[in-house]
Amino acid sequence: MAMTEQGAPTGRPNRPRVFWTMRRRQLLWVWGFLAVPVLFYGVIRFYPTGHAFWLSLTDWDLMSEPSFIGLDNYTRLFADPQFGRVFRNTFAYLIMGTPISLVLSFIIAYALDRVRFGHTFLRALYFLPFITTASAMAWVWRWFYQPAPIGVINDFLSGFGIPQLAFLNSTTWALPSIMVTAIWAGLGFQIIIFMAGLRAIPNTYYEAARIDGLGEWAILRRITLPLLKPTTVFLVVFSSIGFLRIFDQVYNMTTNDPGGPLGSTKPLVLMIYQTAFSSYEMGYAAAQTVVLFTILLVVSLLQLWILRERT
Repeated sequence: MAMTEQGAPTGRPNRPRVFWTMRRRQLLWVWGFLAVPVLFYGVIRFYPTGHAFWLSLTDWDLMSEPSFIGLDNYTRLFADPQFGRVFRNTFAYLIMGTPISLVLSFIIAYALDRVRFGHTFLRALYFLPFITTASAMAWVWRWFYQPAPIGVINDFLSGFGIPQLAFLNSTTWALPSIMVTAIWAGLGFQIIIFMAGLRAIPNTYYEAARIDGLGEWAILRRITLPLLKPTTVFLVVFSSIGFLRIFDQVYNMTTNDPGGPLGSTKPLVLMIYQTAFSSYEMGYAAAQTVVLFTILLVVSLLQLWILRERT
């Protein structure tokens, strides 16, 4: 029996205080499941990122201990004429590749969404390049770009009397040639995501619009595109990050001269790779990595802010 302050019984039995309440047990399970991804990102993601910032302030060649040199790596990087060319190439991939790939993928997804016969086969066919090994795909396209009679494209052009093009050996054509390969490689993923967004739009909207007498173009402009904005925002950011980090196509298609003739196709990621694993200037490569990280962060946040403001 519970007792009052004066010692009189209250008539209620004493109940032991329960420490493991239902809420605490739920929180324990939640944090138990979250511990694995938090630990993973802390050890695999956040620590290397923070360590890269520290290495960017040092001079390190893998053989000796890193020595602190402050902002010298950044001063050297922004004074390097090669960085200016690489910076322009990187943004050329972004500015040209992202809108072209999104427009093409939407047009194909919009057409496939209306196909009923062989729909699954066509969708798998478009998605196949995305799951193909990047190096194998790049070498196939490198074969396509060879001079005739080996190269398929030049052999086709010569059949119409068109002069051959030095695709990968020309400072004019090298970057667009790699751009075509990169767009083709990522097209399947964007098509699948656009098709998922199109299938998520309720048919009742289209039925109501047709009853009101709207044509297909008006339906596309007033219903489909506005309701696809969340999907478009995701693909814009995802595609932009992919083009800013382009590496596989450039490295494998210009193996004899990595970065193309006179560095006309070299992106920032390839510059980082060569600085780190050819020159073994790890501190300088870390400074380039920090710059790339900053570019990715700023571009992604800016795109999210602009696109969300318009939605």
